[in-house]
Amino acid sequence: MIEEVAGQPSAPQVVYDIDDCPPLREAVPLGIQHVLAMFLSNIAVPLIIATAIGLSGKDKAFLVQMALVMAGISTIVQAYPLGPVGARMPIVMGTSFAFVAGIISITQQYNLATAFGACLAAALVEVVIGFSYGKFKRYFPPLAAGIVVMMIGLTLIPVGMDYAAGGKGAADYGSFTNLGIAAVVLLVTLCLNQFSKGFLSYASMIIGVLVGYVAALFLGKVQPGAMAESAWFSLPVPFEFGLEFHLMPIVLMSFIYIVSALETMGDIAGTTAAVNREPTSSEMQGGLVADGVMSGLAAVFSAFPNTSYSQNVGLVNFTGVVSRHVAAIGGGFLLVLGLIPKVGALVATIPAAVIGGAGLIMFAMIFTSGMAIIHRNVEMNKRSMVIIAVSIGLGLGVEFRPEVLLHFPPAVRTLFSQGLVVGGLTGFVLNLVFPDRRE
Repeated sequence: MIEEVAGQPSAPQVVYDIDDCPPLREAVPLGIQHVLAMFLSNIAVPLIIATAIGLSGKDKAFLVQMALVMAGISTIVQAYPLGPVGARMPIVMGTSFAFVAGIISITQQYNLATAFGACLAAALVEVVIGFSYGKFKRYFPPLAAGIVVMMIGLTLIPVGMDYAAGGKGAADYGSFTNLGIAAVVLLVTLCLNQFSKGFLSYASMIIGVLVGYVAALFLGKVQPGAMAESAWFSLPVPFEFGLEFHLMPIVLMSFIYIVSALETMGDIAGTTAAVNREPTSSEMQGGLVADGVMSGLAAVFSAFPNTSYSQNVGLVNFTGVVSRHVAAIGGGFLLVLGLIPKVGALVATIPAAVIGGAGLIMFAMIFTSGMAIIHRNVEMNKRSMVIIAVSIGLGLGVEFRPEVLLHFPPAVRTLFSQGLVVGGLTGFVLNLVFPDRRE
């Protein structure tokens, strides 16, 4: 554990540093807190894709199982690297929303095997960026990384609000019951974080979720019926849907992997921001290589690409618990959840409104983490302000009004209807095009 040094800027206050190992009585619930912060988002990606392409319930369950298994393994590798693969940091991994539209488009035009083939082949792009980070890093400055992190937070906030209202498409969407449960989680979390000390403060999120879950249970919002239909144990199966390789799908996935690399860079920078320093080149390289390698491995086991989870970066900054050992415990729980579907079904009974109450805090914290990256590393001159404004403007524009791309080819619409892609790439390109007068 480190202490704040008088006279030195320190935000937020660090409770456990990256290599600190909290006692198990604290580390275990804090690891579970990481799982709760990302669980619904992690399983939402395979569920959204499976529903869009018309897979059976059995196939949906398998995709969710693989998403949990690969998220767990990838998180552990980030905390405890295998050679050059891994950042040695509390980087929580999970299936990436950035790839959803592209995978659905590829599957509808070809098949799911082609989508997994494209995810496997294009993962090499991020691996190359990682191993060549020393050469590429000048093209991925803090300005671009900060824009990506802010865009992630801004585009996730509507998702958090949907969860708080009961889940998009829910029959009781926006009911007082759902909003009340979300408000309970939010208020309990904020009050404990701001007005208590020690463990109650930095475990405020999991306590808020538990209180919200109990409230939802009493209000009849918890539906445990799916547990009876779930198996007790199931092992990963490679090549369940096969692999096929076609050029255009690989090109499309390659573009998205570049954005994923920017996201990972931003998340690594956001994590080290919690201990008031910049990431080292080895941390960036290891994190990027792990992102690519584990995403390729995920495709072999019929899981969608993994990326660092920004809501967990928000959790690290919110709680001040930056221990990689805590993140690894969370990865272990994810792996167990994937191997024991019945346990995963229990966690899945957490109502959307409970996750929404916590998610609104986390997603907003992601945005402020991006602001912090820019504030610490970027001079707010005319150049940087224009790049930030145009990137966020275009990103949010297509995110909320994707129909402006109606007359473009399907491949273009698939790629550029995502605010994260447009905002991230705009920041990347403008940073290269607009000269920095200080150089």
